[in-house]
Amino acid sequence: MDALPLVALVAVSAAVAGAARRTPVPAPLVLVAAGLVAGYLPGVPTYHLDGHVVLPLLLPPLLYTAAVDSSYLDLRANVRPVALLSVGYTLFATVAVGWLAYRIIPDLPLTAALVLGAVVAPPDAVTAAAIARRVGLPSRVTTILQGESLVNDATAITAFKVALAAAVGEGMSWGAGIGEFLLAAVGGVGVGLLLMVPLHWLRTHLREALLQNTLSLLIPFVAYAAAERVHASGVLAVVVVALYLGHRSWQVDFATRLQEAAVWKMVAFVLESAVFALIGLQLPFVLKGLGSFGVWEATGYAAIVFLAVVVVRFVWVYPATYLPRWLSRRVREREPGTDWTAPLIVGWAGMRGVVSLAVAFSVPLVTHDGEPFPARSLVLFLTFTTVIGTLVIQGLTLPVLVRVLKLPGPDPQTVTLIEAQAQSEASEVAEARLDRLLADPHNSLPPPLADRLRSVLERRRNAVWERLGAADPVTGESADDTYRRLSREMIEAEREVFVRLRDERRIDDEMMRTLLRRLDLEEAAAYRETDDS
Repeated sequence: MDALPLVALVAVSAAVAGAARRTPVPAPLVLVAAGLVAGYLPGVPTYHLDGHVVLPLLLPPLLYTAAVDSSYLDLRANVRPVALLSVGYTLFATVAVGWLAYRIIPDLPLTAALVLGAVVAPPDAVTAAAIARRVGLPSRVTTILQGESLVNDATAITAFKVALAAAVGEGMSWGAGIGEFLLAAVGGVGVGLLLMVPLHWLRTHLREALLQNTLSLLIPFVAYAAAERVHASGVLAVVVVALYLGHRSWQVDFATRLQEAAVWKMVAFVLESAVFALIGLQLPFVLKGLGSFGVWEATGYAAIVFLAVVVVRFVWVYPATYLPRWLSRRVREREPGTDWTAPLIVGWAGMRGVVSLAVAFSVPLVTHDGEPFPARSLVLFLTFTTVIGTLVIQGLTLPVLVRVLKLPGPDPQTVTLIEAQAQSEASEVAEARLDRLLADPHNSLPPPLADRLRSVLERRRNAVWERLGAADPVTGESADDTYRRLSREMIEAEREVFVRLRDERRIDDEMMRTLLRRLDLEEAAAYRETDDS
């Protein structure tokens, strides 16, 4: 097997994603556009999305990294709107879009139309997270969108399996379909609940960061495969496990957390970049397979299906937002009120992604009777155009819509103030513990070392407050910024000396690496982590 096309895909998509970060256009849209163009360039290999490969190999790690960074507490506080979108809306969109396709496309059976509806129903977890990070949505809207995109794949994939079974002639009844749906949902959650505690115990009892992070990379695949083996939802199993592990990540040692964050950030970047490029690269394959359907005829159907997908989401979102508040006093008391702008953003943020395409490509060529699957090529084309349409039209206009509506995103000053208060409270407790420890004769330290511990603690306490202070009128830096810049300059001077001593053979490479690692840790401690993704 030639590995060069795969290496080229990863390398080029990563390079394009890196370049896209320097533009105002979200990276997913640039990658899709690059894939569309590259698909027609001479010498570019043919990349075919195989649902039987994408779903078990790409979906678990993408879901895991999105879920482990989500807030379990925020999702629990918003479980009602998340459930209404991830389950209610997905099923509603499956039926509504499928019924419309059945009515407008001649000779398309209802079962095949419902297959199409299930395929295009779920907004994509990767797309939602990538766009939400870029446009700075309000925290509750971001939580709802992320929660929806984590769970709706399970709903859509199960609905797809039920509709596909009926379409290929397996004689699936409504009762059997509902039973399969319940088995997938309850079973997926059950598998996740069974796995999460043992996996967390194993993570906290492995003593080496390398082993812990190797386990971390295997966890999403283990959860997904275990659930699918018992015909349950692998998606739900991965999400349940990831939410639990993310909620208890503080119980894992610091070395594992530092390494794990770096590893998963790299994995997510590579996979997301390749996935969005793959979406664009499917255009030649999709057009080639249209067969008896003319391009213009298929394009007309595509425009109608795309409009249906957009409209059906608004038809669900606004009633689902307001009806529960009108009907239930408890909902009004427990949940904050909202105006018309937040549902508008939620409705317009329904971008589809690679899961829809991967599921569509898993539609078989023939039914159980040996007949060709009805309009399979058109289902693929309509899925592709819906994915591209939502990514390009909604993805490009969503940041503009957020700016026009002037939705209040997180206030940096408020966030910094909360951080400073939390740090101050933690520092007071740490200082009290330090006093008790130093009072014990077994913990006696020379005064300079004890003072150093206190100065480090004081520095950590003051650093966040200093970010709230006025900036230097000349440099524009806060005192905290200046401190970190000078600290870095000092560390860089030490680093140059260690390299020079190695080059002069006064120390060996192993000692140099030990000394440099110590400096790296000090530099990391001097700088608060910033998310530039």
